[in-house]
Amino acid sequence: MHKSRLSNIIIDCQTDDIDAAAGFWAAAIGRSAQSEDDPSEPYRMLEGPPGEMKILVQAVRHESRVHLDIETDDIEAEASRLERLGAKRIAKVKTWWVMEAPTGQRFCVVRPQRADFEENANVWPSQGDA
Repeated sequence: MHKSRLSNIIIDCQTDDIDAAAGFWAAAIGRSAQSEDDPSEPYRMLEGPPGEMKILVQAVRHESRVHLDIETDDIEAEASRLERLGAKRIAKVKTWWVMEAPTGQRFCVVRPQRADFEENANVWPSQGDA
């Protein structure tokens, strides 16, 4: 048995000015962009109300797009569950998997990101229990 749920929305921006990109998206959706202690970090958090899904802006080299993160307490079990649904693994990055849905959208399977994960995540049976 493992748990998972939708965790983050990441706005991938092909840009050399992540602060300007974060400023635009913060203003567009009514959030404030958090500055980083380390300006070389490629992420900026768009601060929202407590308990809401996280929205991040990320500087990338690939084409701009939006992707989702699915948080889980067992990355391997969740990646396998998603493969059984038709997804495929694209790349392992640090501790997470970049995956692709059968319809071509990319998403990531990551460790738990939000404090209320345990009490609000979906519970999935082990493959042998299904």
